[in-house]
Amino acid sequence: MANILVSDTNVSTLSNDVLDLTSKMGDTMDFQGTAESITAPSLALSVCNVETEGFSGLTFGVSSVSTNLEPQVFVDQKFVSGQIENTKASLSLPPEVQGFFSQDKNTTRLQFQFFATDKLFQDPQLAISLTRNVTLNSYIVSASLNGSSVHNLKQRVVVNLSHQKATQPKDQVHCVFWDFQNNGGQGGWNRKGCETQNISHFQTRCLCDHLTHFAVLLDVSRTPISELDSQILTIISYIGCGISAIFLGITLLTYIAFEKLRRDNPAKILINLSAALLGLCMLFLLDAWLSSFSNYSLCIATAAVLHYFLLASFTWMGLEALHMYLALVKVFNIYVPSYIFKFCAVGWGLPLVIVSLVLAIDKDSYGSSLYQQAAVVLQSGDSFCWVTSDEVFYVTVPHRLLGLTWSLGFFSFGPGRVANMYLFAILNTLQGFVVFLFHCLMKDNVRKQWRIHLCCGRFRLSGYSDWTQTVTGGQQTKKRHLVKLDSDSSPTTSTRKISNSSS
Repeated sequence: MANILVSDTNVSTLSNDVLDLTSKMGDTMDFQGTAESITAPSLALSVCNVETEGFSGLTFGVSSVSTNLEPQVFVDQKFVSGQIENTKASLSLPPEVQGFFSQDKNTTRLQFQFFATDKLFQDPQLAISLTRNVTLNSYIVSASLNGSSVHNLKQRVVVNLSHQKATQPKDQVHCVFWDFQNNGGQGGWNRKGCETQNISHFQTRCLCDHLTHFAVLLDVSRTPISELDSQILTIISYIGCGISAIFLGITLLTYIAFEKLRRDNPAKILINLSAALLGLCMLFLLDAWLSSFSNYSLCIATAAVLHYFLLASFTWMGLEALHMYLALVKVFNIYVPSYIFKFCAVGWGLPLVIVSLVLAIDKDSYGSSLYQQAAVVLQSGDSFCWVTSDEVFYVTVPHRLLGLTWSLGFFSFGPGRVANMYLFAILNTLQGFVVFLFHCLMKDNVRKQWRIHLCCGRFRLSGYSDWTQTVTGGQQTKKRHLVKLDSDSSPTTSTRKISNSSS
C-alpha cells in the first residue's frame, strides 16, 4: 500500500476503497502481545487490543517523519489532553470511548493510521474552487474501533497536528475530517463536530466528537493584506460611511419635511432606500464598539440587524429598478392597488424573513468574527459582529447582479486584489453621498424648496413665486390671444355691418 502511495498511480477515485481496505487489514491482522505497529514510507499502522473493562484512554503519536524513511510511532496507554512535545501528529482517545466497546468479548481492537501524503484525500470541491485557496497543511491521522461507529462523544478526542507550512498571524486554520459520503460517495473534507484550537503558528489542536481521519486545512483566500493597507482601508471605510450617514440624513429630512417632494412614488421609494442605507451605515460605524463588549447576545443581535439592513438596502435597490422598468419600459399606464404598501411589504418584509430563518435554524451563524468575509462586505480589521457561517454568507448575502461597486468587493482576489479593495471601499461607502447628489443637489425642485424654507436674503425664494409666474404668464397669454381674436374679428364684423346697412 505504501508503494502505491509513493508511486505516480492516480488512486484519488478509489481513495475510499483503499482506506476501507487498509482498515480491514488492521482489523484482521494477527500479532503477538497487546499492540503492534507496522511502518513504511508515508504510512504507519498501529493496532492495539485493549481490555473491555478498566479502559483509561489511549494515545497514538508520530515523533518524526521523513520523505524516504519510515515514520517513528508510539502508543501510550493513557489519555493525554495536552500538547505532546516533539510530535508531528498525535491522537488521544478519552475513557468515554469504552462505552462503544463490544460487551461480548474480553478485548476490543483499536486501530490508528498515519498518512504522510494526501494522495488518498483529494477533495474535488477544493480543486475546482476559483475564489478560495485552501490547502491541506498537516499530515493525516485516524482512529477506529473494530465493529463500532464512535460518535457524539461528550469528552472530545484530542488531535494535535503540526503544520507543514507555518501560518501567518491571521491565516484561517480549520480542523476537518474525511467524510466518506461527500461528493457523491467520492469523499471530501468536513468540519462538522470538530473544534479548532490554534496553539501556535506551527501546530493546531482539534477537539472532535467522533473517530475518523483528521487533518488541518489552511485557508489563505481571505488572508489579510498588509497592516498599513488594512489601517488605510479601515479609515477610508469609517470616513466614507460617516459622510454617507450625514448626507443620507439630510436627504431623509428634506423629503420628509417638504410635503411637495414626497407626493409621487419615486420619492417614497427613495425615502425607504435612504432609511435602509442609513441604518446600514450607522450599524457599521457602531459595530466594532458593540463587539468590544464581548457580550454573546448583543453581538448576535448586532450582526442580525446589520445583516437585515444590508439585505433591505439591496431589496429597495431592486424595487427602485422595478419601478423604473414599469415607468419607462411599460409605456402604458398600469394601475397597481396599494402600490407603495406592497413595495414596503417586500422591501422590509423579505429581509426580515431571511434573517428570522437564519436565527431559527442556527443563531450561531451570527457572532463576533475576525474572518475576512466581514471585511469583504464592510472593510474593518477589528473584531466584528457579522455572519460567521460560510454557508449563510454565500447563500443569504447577495453577490451577483449588484452593480459595479459590489462586484469590486466580492471579486477582490488575485493580483489586483488590493486595488479592487481600495476602489470598493471608496465607491461603496460613499453611496449615501451619491444618493444626496443625484436626488437632492441636482434636482431643481429640491433646491427651490431649500431656497423657499431655508435661505434668507437675496437667496430666499418666495413660496408663491412659481405659482404667481405661472398664473401671470397664463393670463398674459390668454389676454394676448383674446386681443388677437378681437383685432382679427373687427374687420369682419365691420364689413358684415356695412353690408347689412347697404342692403
